[in-house]
Amino acid sequence: MEFSVHIKMNEKLYLRDPEQSELGRKILKHGLELINKLGFEEFTFKKLAVAINTTEAGIYRYFENKHRLLIYLMTFYWSYLEYKIVFSINNLTSPEKKLKKAIELLVVEGDDAEVPSYLSVKKLQQLVMWEGSKAYLTRHVGTDNKDRLFKPYKDLCARLSDLILSYSPKYKFPHSLASTVVEMAHAQKFFKNNLPALTDFPNEKEDKKLTAFLENLLFSSMNTK
Repeated sequence: MEFSVHIKMNEKLYLRDPEQSELGRKILKHGLELINKLGFEEFTFKKLAVAINTTEAGIYRYFENKHRLLIYLMTFYWSYLEYKIVFSINNLTSPEKKLKKAIELLVVEGDDAEVPSYLSVKKLQQLVMWEGSKAYLTRHVGTDNKDRLFKPYKDLCARLSDLILSYSPKYKFPHSLASTVVEMAHAQKFFKNNLPALTDFPNEKEDKKLTAFLENLLFSSMNTK
């Protein structure tokens, strides 16, 4: 499967579109790498400025703060993931097969060739695993939500919710199940790699058992009367 994703980002995430300049693209590329390396708490624009040989002021011309940069990177990943799910299930007719394909795509590593060269799907997935909840577990989540900063994440969950209802039209909790599965996919990957005692597949190099677990969670929930 070959395709290239171009994603239109929410203009309220940035002060100046980072994709339109070399410095902006460096901010995205090295910002992603540095957050993954240091962790969001230790990451600063001052450290990023040193890494890309620019000034803090230059970075602040693109992003109001590091939290906006974090959300930018994460929403790019959620948009990419939803697009890939839509693209991959387009020729499938079975609701069950569509759901299984969606689960698979939530777990497996993406292809870096499918996104602009200054970003990496694998590194974005790592970012979501380590820092995902920090995008919305803030005191200003309400304001950010009104600005539609989380729309790509909600769109992904809504897409999965629609697939759930296509399989089980009378299921009462499609949105809750969808968001649970999305969160669980990344939480269990994190646990597998860092806190293996919290999983049943601590020594698994591949993600087949994780995929099987999520499928079991999804379908057993829908099939419970």
